[in-house]
Amino acid sequence: MTSNESLSPYCSLKAGGTAEWFYRAFHADELAEVAIYAQQNGHTLTVIGGGSNLLPSDAGVPGIVAVNQSRGIWMSRTGEVIAETGVWFQELFLKTAQCGFGGLEYAVGIPGSVGGALVSNAGAYRSNISEHLVELEVVQDGERKWVSPDIMEFSYRDSILRSPTPPALVVLRIKIQLPARPQKEIFDEARDYQRQRIGKQPPPASAGSFFKNINDHELAQSLSNLPERLKSAGVVPAGYLLENAGMAGFRLGGAMLATRHANFMLNVGGATATEIRSLAKYARDRVFAQYGRDLEEEVLYLGDWSQFVPLVPEVN
Repeated sequence: MTSNESLSPYCSLKAGGTAEWFYRAFHADELAEVAIYAQQNGHTLTVIGGGSNLLPSDAGVPGIVAVNQSRGIWMSRTGEVIAETGVWFQELFLKTAQCGFGGLEYAVGIPGSVGGALVSNAGAYRSNISEHLVELEVVQDGERKWVSPDIMEFSYRDSILRSPTPPALVVLRIKIQLPARPQKEIFDEARDYQRQRIGKQPPPASAGSFFKNINDHELAQSLSNLPERLKSAGVVPAGYLLENAGMAGFRLGGAMLATRHANFMLNVGGATATEIRSLAKYARDRVFAQYGRDLEEEVLYLGDWSQFVPLVPEVN
């Protein structure tokens, strides 16, 4: 365990301060050990995986930050899969697809780890990771055990681990049950999803979609140029609202909302966490002023933000 380790290399936005204490876990047993130690001794423990949905404060993250690099995957012939939570979500899709098991096609191109996907109930194209879960292996109250997925209280892009005061709960491994499916069908569907993503997603350092979409039938019906399929589903993409609020390509310091997809926050050159969060707040304010709806971040803010004062963009 080391001290004052910079966290920016471990987050896809490449911004943020240091961890008070820093630890790498290379398999589930090591992650369990540090979780049990922290819980039994009253230490704050923050676990990060691929760092694709996180923004650490410039002021740093107190307590222990553990980077989860556990990568084990075990599969049975019946489609039962056990995976450590440090496994890349896309790798889990590829390994299961190669064995003829479907259900994770949407995961192709989604950045980050299985653990990070659990925290935000990651998904796309009307699917999410919670659908196929059977059990979770966790450390809770200093004890290692298998529990029901109900403990996570999953909802749209949300779980109990995203709450303002999340419980001391560390997920070590997941058990999922996947259906058998012809490989050609699996990879054809995944390639279609990947093509759609390539057309939308910009290349610089980002955290993927920064804000959650809004489920609001009344708002959807009021937007004349929203596609009919979204109107009927009552889904309003955050990117649509941001673009119509004039935020595409908007920049604050080294932080910018992409011109290709305004819901992608980019670090285009040495952005600080303060600049990124300030631009996010400004974008939320613009959308609220125009539509009366408040966007909610998918990205989690880690660490000490008690002294955060939003920067104000210069608008010509």
